[in-house]
Amino acid sequence: MDYHLLARQLEALSEGERSWLPLLSNASALLDGALDDINWVGFYLVQDDEKGVPELVLGPFQGKVACARIAWGSGVCGTAAAADTAQRVDDVHEFAGHIACDGASNSEMVFPLHRDGAVWGVLDIDSPSPARFSSEDQEGLETFVRALEAALAATR
Repeated sequence: MDYHLLARQLEALSEGERSWLPLLSNASALLDGALDDINWVGFYLVQDDEKGVPELVLGPFQGKVACARIAWGSGVCGTAAAADTAQRVDDVHEFAGHIACDGASNSEMVFPLHRDGAVWGVLDIDSPSPARFSSEDQEGLETFVRALEAALAATR
């Protein structure tokens, strides 16, 4: 997989875009079409709940129906957001507190997305295959995420 090409394709798609919604929608579609052996790809965005506690709320995605909200620090997505670090999980069933939105998922990668110096959301990618994601995938997708963050900086 040529992740640098994928990042350049995202940059071309985002050129002149002023809103985060179509940007994330196209980013999820781009990844869904480019990545083999995945069953869900999309975004969860940080939003405070009624008590002012941050949580992750479902954003644009490709795949089956998903969990609408994820508690901060819960599951792979909430852990990535709270720790502000990428999570690569070879077997989600061995991840303490894993949230099974789709029982067919067996491995997962999640990347924090930053905007204005803070975690703004996460990119979540699931696969039905155990250990689907390699360190090369993680490194390449981090390139994609940096391009996405740069495009997000120009949106409102």
